[in-house]
Amino acid sequence: MATPFEVRLDGATFSGESDGFGLPVVFLHAGVADRRMWESQMTELADAGFHVIAYDRRGHGDTESPDVPFSHLDDLEAILDQLSVHAAVFVGSSAGGALAIDFAIENPERTVGLVLVGTALSGSPEPELPEEAELILDALHYAEDRGNTGSVNKIEAHLWLDGPLSPNGRVDGPARALFLDMNGKVLAKPKLTQEEEREPAVDVVGGIAAPTLLVVGELDFPHILERHGDLSEEMENSFAVVLEDTAHLPSLEKPEIFNPLLLEFLDAVAGHSDVGDDEDIDEDGED
Repeated sequence: MATPFEVRLDGATFSGESDGFGLPVVFLHAGVADRRMWESQMTELADAGFHVIAYDRRGHGDTESPDVPFSHLDDLEAILDQLSVHAAVFVGSSAGGALAIDFAIENPERTVGLVLVGTALSGSPEPELPEEAELILDALHYAEDRGNTGSVNKIEAHLWLDGPLSPNGRVDGPARALFLDMNGKVLAKPKLTQEEEREPAVDVVGGIAAPTLLVVGELDFPHILERHGDLSEEMENSFAVVLEDTAHLPSLEKPEIFNPLLLEFLDAVAGHSDVGDDEDIDEDGED
């Protein structure tokens, strides 16, 4: 069972949990979630012999922070230092992926490997969206302007859990209930207005040498799928996988597909098996 921990830093109290022993694996959640999105992966990896760590960033989950100047990158570095983790594999979803990339650029000696799921990328240009997605975003902005957080939460579940071009409610059951609870907590927290801007990674991401697994759901936003393809070409030491019938959060939506892929990559990075060859990756659908 995972052990909770707290880290106090610059007036903030970070909530997290860790479990297991072995190669450290640090999970970085999406912007519409918190550390609970990784529950399945945390349990399975700890049982497989990895030291797993997840925490809620400022503005998410159980972490509490005043509205002061901060950097998610500085927070991550400080939390790792306080937990005595020198180097790790970083598994990041969406905004968590962008943070993992930025960390790898600033701290290559501490980055054993990366797993980037529907990743964002700092410095990326504003995307062009399909008309169907624009209409949903119009409804989202209308709800935001009127302070209707319940509607905002449901619309964001459509965008990020179902997929912007998929039917509303495509994903139901426990995954949807957890999404609404996690994102509901984000929406209920006071806004943090003083995040420090990070150096853009878009022009230097290709210099990351750490082995990288790129994962994206085929039902995600078109620009995220395009970014996935671009990164697979720019990052020479990467393996790129597109998962069918999933959207932006495949680790939450279909852990039974995501977890074996993650474990195979981690075993390769840890030296438990041959580095994942192309044939193995192709079985899960290489981009």
